[in-house]
Amino acid sequence: MALKNVIGIDHAVVVVGDLDKAAATWKALGFTVSPRGTHSPHMGSGNHTIMLDPDYIELLGVLTPTEYNAPTRNFLARRGEGIERIAFTAIDSADGAEEIRARGFPPIGPIDFERPVTMPDGSRSAAKFRVFQWPVEETPGGLRIFACQHTTREAVWIPELMTHANGAGRLRQVLIATSDPGQDAGHLGRMIDRGARKEADGAIAVPSGSDRADFIFLTKDQLSRRYPGVSLSGLPERGGVGLVLASSDLDATARVIGAAGVRSGMSICVPPSEANGTLLAFAPA
Repeated sequence: MALKNVIGIDHAVVVVGDLDKAAATWKALGFTVSPRGTHSPHMGSGNHTIMLDPDYIELLGVLTPTEYNAPTRNFLARRGEGIERIAFTAIDSADGAEEIRARGFPPIGPIDFERPVTMPDGSRSAAKFRVFQWPVEETPGGLRIFACQHTTREAVWIPELMTHANGAGRLRQVLIATSDPGQDAGHLGRMIDRGARKEADGAIAVPSGSDRADFIFLTKDQLSRRYPGVSLSGLPERGGVGLVLASSDLDATARVIGAAGVRSGMSICVPPSEANGTLLAFAPA
């Protein structure tokens, strides 16, 4: 029975070492990047967001070491930049936490935090969240997951931030490298109460729920066959490695991304070396 209070992927968290440099990198790729946000002090982090519809990408950096961001600091020290975790949309974080507890996964949280937001008209608002996490040691394919309840959606999905020169529209897939796709996909399926399906190339897909993006578990060899001609240098053997985005206009995608882009089959790709350790694949919407 699927979780009632967790409805699918909300956003992907790409951890970066330098927020200013990361924002400039993604702007150069044709994304509209939000101004820097600074989270509540106990979080010790800051971010830039890339707002899509109905999801988004978060560029996350550690500003001050705290107990809460220790796993993120460990990730950076061990792997370097890249996809650290994936957030699900929580309808109600308190009820969602109890749902996963009933399935044998003691939750961390819920906890509340916020960041100030300057709205397009110059007024000040705040983006407020209530989040809970699955146990830190539960990492299918080396990927952490958590759930995020947005209590002020209007301060996050700001229309002026949702149009991108490169045509990006929404997340379609999160790519996770692993030597054993079946085992790691099964692990995630148990955590979120979802079944898996085998793809034509042997990769394993786990739907995240609702109309949101799928998780795709695959080996590095399968990943290279999906995106021939794209350098995967720097990607780990196990962990979150890429995001597939729908593009409303692949010609515009190629034009805006320019020399950083590689045409691979039906996709325009950005190698992980050009996007903070994250393979980006733009596919037809």
